[in-house]
Amino acid sequence: MLRAIAAARTGNTQIVTECLQRLAETIDETNTLLQRMYENCDPYVFYNRIRPYLAGSKNMGDAGLPNGLLYDDGHKPEYRQYGGGSNAQSSLIQFFDIVLGVEHRPTGTSRNDNPSTRDTKARNSFIHDMRTYMPGPHRRFLEQVDSIANIRSFVEARRGDSALCMAYDACLAMLRVLRDKHITIVSRYIILQSRSARQPSQPVNPSVPATTNLASAAPTDKKKLRGTGGTALIPFLKQARDETGEPAIDAWARRLLSNGPADKKFASLSKVGEQPDGHLEVVGLCGTWTAEENEGGICHW
Repeated sequence: MLRAIAAARTGNTQIVTECLQRLAETIDETNTLLQRMYENCDPYVFYNRIRPYLAGSKNMGDAGLPNGLLYDDGHKPEYRQYGGGSNAQSSLIQFFDIVLGVEHRPTGTSRNDNPSTRDTKARNSFIHDMRTYMPGPHRRFLEQVDSIANIRSFVEARRGDSALCMAYDACLAMLRVLRDKHITIVSRYIILQSRSARQPSQPVNPSVPATTNLASAAPTDKKKLRGTGGTALIPFLKQARDETGEPAIDAWARRLLSNGPADKKFASLSKVGEQPDGHLEVVGLCGTWTAEENEGGICHW
């Protein structure tokens, strides 16, 4: 894609198209690789034995850490908050977003909000924050690419070139599929496991309080499950997925790739009964059908 950026500067449409086609194939290969998660990683083992060590101390009030962790170096103890492991810390995923011009907003906001309330820095605050957890060379590389990225504007200026636009939209489609598969994995390894998690066992000695698992502590009914990175888990992931399709050039592709508040006259592709925050109102045995094999049931009307 660095070659594509250089080619866009000289107006070489053919090279940009070829590079975008290759990128779409590469993201598709990444999707296939991601599916290998199921081969040797059991959901129960991941949720109860691995994920606790990925938990951070940021936005962990539900787990009893409203101020984070107290660090005592013997001189000046202070509370600190750090995010845990997050897919947003992947330099590869952020690279895909940057070169394709995909922009992300704070969770719960839409592109129709007042522009003055969502400047560039605020729009990507969480994404930028996660870069501080990356190795220095990775972070600096992304910052450099961000300063020279020109593919989106190059394609938008050549809407009449069907091959170029199709290649660009294909990249967005593959990236959206990647995020869809990630949501499916999160549903299987975290959401379903959190619902079946047992209550903390009572200690033998009543005077000793039961311990709380930071990553697997079940949230109260009024609060949503959070990721180890500190985000509102499902709303954050679904909004990031829907934002991926917003730059699509073809109007039909843009509608197909964006589930969010795109054009209100078109039907939403979300699940039946799904709220904007990702909550599903289940009636009877199951209130929704999904394409994933781990969900589904009888429709409630």
